[in-house]
Amino acid sequence: MSPVVLPHDVLGSGPHRVIALHGWFGDRGAFRKIQPYLNGEAFTYAFPDYRGYGQARDITGEYTLAEIADDVIALADKLGWETFSLVGHSMGGTAMQRVMLDAPGRVRKLVGISAVPASGVPFDDEAWALFAGSADEPAGRRAIIDLTTGNRLPGPWLDEMVDNSLRNSTATAYRAYLDAWARTDFHTEVAGTDTPVLVIAGENDPALSADVMRGTWLQWYPNAELLTFADAGHYAMDETPLALVSAIERFLAT
Repeated sequence: MSPVVLPHDVLGSGPHRVIALHGWFGDRGAFRKIQPYLNGEAFTYAFPDYRGYGQARDITGEYTLAEIADDVIALADKLGWETFSLVGHSMGGTAMQRVMLDAPGRVRKLVGISAVPASGVPFDDEAWALFAGSADEPAGRRAIIDLTTGNRLPGPWLDEMVDNSLRNSTATAYRAYLDAWARTDFHTEVAGTDTPVLVIAGENDPALSADVMRGTWLQWYPNAELLTFADAGHYAMDETPLALVSAIERFLAT
């Protein structure tokens, strides 16, 4: 399918342009808790929805990483952004690497928050059944969010996350994107890339831990650094928003 300009918000007016890519469970609203604290004088941020999510719920597609990348590049072109940095949460972390590869010379820096590596994610049969089944089972979505935040956060927050996920994504897109981020392996394409990278891991995220980052991102990107948040799991935007903004903007500004 041809690329589309995704629905998006733009915040700030600074010279360093940044596109923030959401994860599997959220639309662009996943970044809402950090937005009040972003430096709009130094940066301009764009927050798009993927096809099948948020205001793009009714835009159909193949729901692949390559398609996300094409659409994000189309957005950058529409905004007139020749160069830009990328922030990616979870699934957005692997999608932003596809953008980098498909827009050579345009991406300045990458920031991955609990970011899926370019190799995808291995699953045993039981875990795959949970993740795949969660497309139609809200309880499965809740179990995944609880697991990846260390089984330590309040029930009402878990319920809110599930409700947002159900409201802001179609089951078809949600299920297809699982294959995209979990079973797409292009790590040989990124290995040795000199793009500066910051990967942020939550100490309470057993799925995409600091050890996973060391064995993937830090192996493939010679200019990568790792930061671990002691008080976060998989959702640093919700769990530690102020620390996250500080880490992102400190890295992007250097």
